[in-house]
Amino acid sequence: MALIDIFVSAILPIVLIAGVGFTLGRAKDVEPGPLNTATVYVLAPALVLHSLLDTGLGGETLLRLAAAVTAFTLGMAAVVELSGRLLGVDDATLSALVLVSTFPNAGNYGIPVSDFAFGSVGRGVAVLYVAAQSVLMYTVGVYVASRGGGSAGLGALKRVFRIPLIYAVAAGLLMRALGLVPAGGSTAMETLRLVGDASIPVMLLILGIQLANTDFGAAPFQIGVASAGKMVVAPAVAVGVALLVGFEEPTVARTFVLESAMPAAVTPLVLLIEFADDVEVGGVSAPEFVSTAVAATTLLSVPVLTVLISVLQSGAIV
Repeated sequence: MALIDIFVSAILPIVLIAGVGFTLGRAKDVEPGPLNTATVYVLAPALVLHSLLDTGLGGETLLRLAAAVTAFTLGMAAVVELSGRLLGVDDATLSALVLVSTFPNAGNYGIPVSDFAFGSVGRGVAVLYVAAQSVLMYTVGVYVASRGGGSAGLGALKRVFRIPLIYAVAAGLLMRALGLVPAGGSTAMETLRLVGDASIPVMLLILGIQLANTDFGAAPFQIGVASAGKMVVAPAVAVGVALLVGFEEPTVARTFVLESAMPAAVTPLVLLIEFADDVEVGGVSAPEFVSTAVAATTLLSVPVLTVLISVLQSGAIV
């Protein structure tokens, strides 16, 4: 496919829906909190559960994907951590850089992009990627954010057990193992599908609203470093992990790389507000830094992902 075709089919729908959210955020005093709550506690778990029950991926592929997400997350954190230590970056700045560079926006951006780029398989893999990343976000991510705020934060790790996504994953795997998966087209599966499908446009609206309230001028040098790590280093690490894990299905490997190359996630912003709100990065607060990084990498992702999808669909990498 030509780059313009890829942009129109896989990227433009995302940009347009997020653009509606951005316009809404600028025109009205809209709080994304209630929408985010509905997504986290209802829509996203339904999407995860339906995808697990309906996926054609085998158990071995699911394990390989979980291992790949874990290896990518820890690998990126190690690369950024080591680079920062060698450059003499302080702990607060380093924590923010690790969070921004390590965790991609695999959910409200990655799921629809993967869906448009690789169809139902891409969407299913993206949802499972989000489920695995959620566990890491609220364990590794909480530790890193807490460290930046001068706190061990080990007690906060129990937050992982409050995330409905985790229980949706557990329920889906248990139902598959026990052979309790409802028949396709049944009332239960159709209800899950309808609720889960609603999560994608709502996620994109939330993304647009959040970007509408972002300060784009904060800490330009640090933002440049974070953007390079997220949009250049992360895809390279993901390719290495995909080759190391050895996915049998090429579309699974390509979706994994695509998900890992997504712009910075918004969740680290929540973690930093909770654990390091008074920390400064480049003269601005850590939350302001992360907000700007999310905006910058989201804008950069439009051309970067368009090219990456073309390369991935050609089979030139994995």
